[in-house]
Amino acid sequence: MKKAREHHPDKNPNDPEAHERFQELASAYEILNDPQTRDIYDERGMDGLSGRGGGPAFDPSDLFAQFFQGGGMFFDPAGPGAGKRGRGAEVIPHEVTLEDLYNGKSVKMNMEREALCGQCHGSGAKGNAKPKPCVNCEGKGFTIVHTQISPSRMGSSRVMCSPCQGSGEKLKDKDRCKKCKGEKTVTEKKRQEIIIEKGMTNGQRIVLPGAGDEEPGIPAGDVVFVLKATPHESFERSGNNLLTHVKITLSEALFGFSRILLTHLDGRGIEVSSPPGKILTPEDTIILRGEGMPIYKQSDKGDLYVILSIEMPDEQWLKTIDKKALEPLLPPKRSNPEPLPEVVTEAEFEEIDIMDVRFRSFAADQAFFDDLSPQFGGDEDEDWEDEDEEGDEYDEGMGPQPECNPQ
Repeated sequence: MKKAREHHPDKNPNDPEAHERFQELASAYEILNDPQTRDIYDERGMDGLSGRGGGPAFDPSDLFAQFFQGGGMFFDPAGPGAGKRGRGAEVIPHEVTLEDLYNGKSVKMNMEREALCGQCHGSGAKGNAKPKPCVNCEGKGFTIVHTQISPSRMGSSRVMCSPCQGSGEKLKDKDRCKKCKGEKTVTEKKRQEIIIEKGMTNGQRIVLPGAGDEEPGIPAGDVVFVLKATPHESFERSGNNLLTHVKITLSEALFGFSRILLTHLDGRGIEVSSPPGKILTPEDTIILRGEGMPIYKQSDKGDLYVILSIEMPDEQWLKTIDKKALEPLLPPKRSNPEPLPEVVTEAEFEEIDIMDVRFRSFAADQAFFDDLSPQFGGDEDEDWEDEDEEGDEYDEGMGPQPECNPQ
């Protein structure tokens, strides 16, 4: 189809071979697009299509009506003056941060569009000048192209008249509007504002009705901004809920904490106190009610899920303490299993980042990696308000389990 448009006679008025190439392409398209003629061609070639070789002959009066259908090259077949639909919407992607979607934001921007010429009011003519019927199409706005689509078939189609662009009328150069040069529209700069409301989501559309390009006789189209949320370094959104990772120290895991645990998307510090006597383990998850995303067009908010990771002391810290005094205070080391295995092999201790293994050939099942990286909604102890009690409720509203970078 693209080749046929390139070789259309109207697009190549100075190429004497364009008409012949266009006929060949049209014929090929017609044959291959029709299952019946394609089967005959595959079985008997062009002889079958022309009535030789046992194939059926075709009525030469068949029209090539389906060629270029919907391709955008033709105009309204009813000709100039027929009822016209409005222009389609102009869709513009607009990047937003998670902070924008949490807090809301007003964005002002300068935009350009084609607007009806204010001097000629969209007629393209100067003063009282009137356009004359186009000589090329005789005022119809289209020309008829006859095409041989097979040795025994001819087709015809309406093609938009290039000189008058399908209007059926043309202005003399001296009669053209001085402002728009007869184009009927001029480029207009206008300041527009879009409102990103709290709780809006990735992919949500903000419509500016009638802000698109204008054209004589056609209602202006809309401008549609589609929100594209960029990844956040600390928070992950799922529906109306948020997820984040927070590091606590070994001392806080053993003896509790009462401090500002994180800074929220609106700049607020969120202070949390752990229950007395509660020992926290790696990947424990807590839920902060009402600290999630604002719910669009409502006053409520979702929940914030916090996955806790424990920051172990480093080797430098270990050098500064009395290890002999500390060791008796800690839980005892594990001993070898009883009974001992009959064969014991000593293996070398070597550290590796398991995340690197994901990018290599590894014969383990995917569940192997899932076990290494606890997912949002895992079981926790019942005396802490966390995923053990709330996991089922969260799973229904959150959708796919997100991953998140540590804060």
